[in-house]
Amino acid sequence: MTFYTDLHLHSHFSRATSPQLNLEYLALWAQIKGIHVVGTGDFVHPGWFDELKKKLEPAEEGLFKLKPEYAAVTQDQVPAACRAQVRFLLSVEVSNIYKRLDKVRKVHNVVFAPSFKAAEKIQAKLEAIGNIRADGRPILGLDSRDLLEIVLESDPFSYLIPAHIWTPWFSALGSKGGFDRMEDCFGDLTKHIFAVETGLSSDPPMNWRLKQLDPFVLVSNSDAHSPPKLGREATMFNTDFSYRGIYQALSDPNDQGLVGTIEFFPEEGKYHYDGHRDCRRRMHPQETIKNKGLCPDCGKPVTVGVMARVEELADRPEGQKSPRARPYVNLIPLPEIIAEAKDSGPTSKGVNELFVQILNRCGNELHILREAPLPEIQKVGGDLVAEGIRRMRDGKVQIAAGYDGEYGQIHIFSDEERKSLNGQLSFF
Repeated sequence: MTFYTDLHLHSHFSRATSPQLNLEYLALWAQIKGIHVVGTGDFVHPGWFDELKKKLEPAEEGLFKLKPEYAAVTQDQVPAACRAQVRFLLSVEVSNIYKRLDKVRKVHNVVFAPSFKAAEKIQAKLEAIGNIRADGRPILGLDSRDLLEIVLESDPFSYLIPAHIWTPWFSALGSKGGFDRMEDCFGDLTKHIFAVETGLSSDPPMNWRLKQLDPFVLVSNSDAHSPPKLGREATMFNTDFSYRGIYQALSDPNDQGLVGTIEFFPEEGKYHYDGHRDCRRRMHPQETIKNKGLCPDCGKPVTVGVMARVEELADRPEGQKSPRARPYVNLIPLPEIIAEAKDSGPTSKGVNELFVQILNRCGNELHILREAPLPEIQKVGGDLVAEGIRRMRDGKVQIAAGYDGEYGQIHIFSDEERKSLNGQLSFF
């Protein structure tokens, strides 16, 4: 069975997240986006864990579904063309802050459990170490290697994936809080890591440039802090629809069940380039080198982004693939394409109304972005939306790269093109 997963996200118990990050709205937006298996996020938080046990019931092996009375809360808001089954998989992101190899390390890791029993074991161990109640993503003075040991001891099929491995401040290989080698992060247990997450600011070809990442398969997830962000990155499988099927596709180097990934254009990620947000200074890595790592405006150190960090650690030329490489596709969220066509904000009323109209006519967002025929999109979305999707599929977009926590800015049309192309295009 072919299906999409988004397994790294958060609940309303995490800081700086939407109050609508509950299971009912996640089920709603999973259908809108075309995601079949959603991570629960935050399962070690006692409040959220109780909510999970209250609202979920077993489905396929290791997967869960909303009980009917909770599924009904938002189901009537799902466009008919998008309706599909949604399953949940127990997951949690942990923020590990600790000292290793004479430096303070700040690494985010995503943990997965095949059952509530295994999740409870992890929860109990972490509560004995630090505060798991203040934040859905617990911040613990715990070595990543030791977290991995706790995970492995909870169940033979529990596993850990290093999160967004290039993010400067909080990742295994980040320029500020990470390591130069994955083995330095996980030590003698590195052999139990079989997948790493690319993050929004990198794509597979950037990761393929490091031979040290060859043993790992690449996955992508949204790290959503609100339901509409679900599916902005995702992983596609063609395997048994179960926790065990997903685990097998990730862990077995000979298994081809992981079909590929859905990626941001990495330039849109908020740490792709170097820069200094306070001075609104975006810098190509070459400019950073020229200025000796300092902001030209204020003289303070800039945040070294993903592009420069990959180049620093790369030992393979561009264009070569790793042994576990999978296909990937770069997508732009549909509301952003509509916003470009209408020269409006992606959360404006007009953009949302057209977004819903296209969903009702054409199906879920991933289908629209990847597969829906352009004439079908043009009928309901108009010329510019259809042309924007065509350009995105061809990779013909311009992005002012993200830096130091600022997302990149996408440009598909110029003002002149909006005027000249509207009413002049035909995809029939």
